Amino acid sequence: MGIHEDHILPAIMDVALAGLKDERKQMIGQATGKVLEVGMGNGTNLPFYTEAAEKVVGLEPCDAVREKAKKKLQKISDKGELQIAMDRYEFVGGGGERMAFEDNSFDTAIACLVFCTIPDAIGAAKEVFRVLKPGGKLLFLEHVRYPEGRMQKVQEFINPAWKVFGCGCHLNRDTEQVFSDAGFEFASIERYRNPKMSPPFAAFMIKGTAIKPG
Repeated sequence: MGIHEDHILPAIMDVALAGLKDERKQMIGQATGKVLEVGMGNGTNLPFYTEAAEKVVGLEPCDAVREKAKKKLQKISDKGELQIAMDRYEFVGGGGERMAFEDNSFDTAIACLVFCTIPDAIGAAKEVFRVLKPGGKLLFLEHVRYPEGRMQKVQEFINPAWKVFGCGCHLNRDTEQVFSDAGFEFASIERYRNPKMSPPFAAFMIKGTAIKPG
């Protein structure tokens, strides 16, 4: 990883995620049991886990970013802003496409602005499906391809350059279809243009809950 991936991009993500604080807090608050956060980043969601989360495993491929998350956890704990004890958190290196976890081992998975960037999105979605228990839930908040119209064309045009700037981030991923193809069933899904997301060509989002059939 380079300076851009290790330092500049995480700073940009902090700004982007700040505008989504309410949505993230609401989503993370639904996590129960043993939880897997895919692409944890530098730990922006850490303070939102509640007592319903018995264990939180943060998966992050970038060593430098994972270290930032550990430091952030300590800082949040020192401020008394964690809702659960520090020893309930575990940080694991690795990508979403090949997870070193047993089948049927998590109750909840979190996907927060990560499936746009994972190189093999369908492979990662199938891995999340594999490690979730039957009846387990995937809570997601993702920016995706616009369903139609001028903005979708803008996304297609900008995407090649955007992937370079965004370290692999795709503007035009159909993540809803990715989750469906992996075997998930949607318990709830909202599709909307989020005015808090910038730039506007990256502002169409989906959020909701997908279930691994049991």
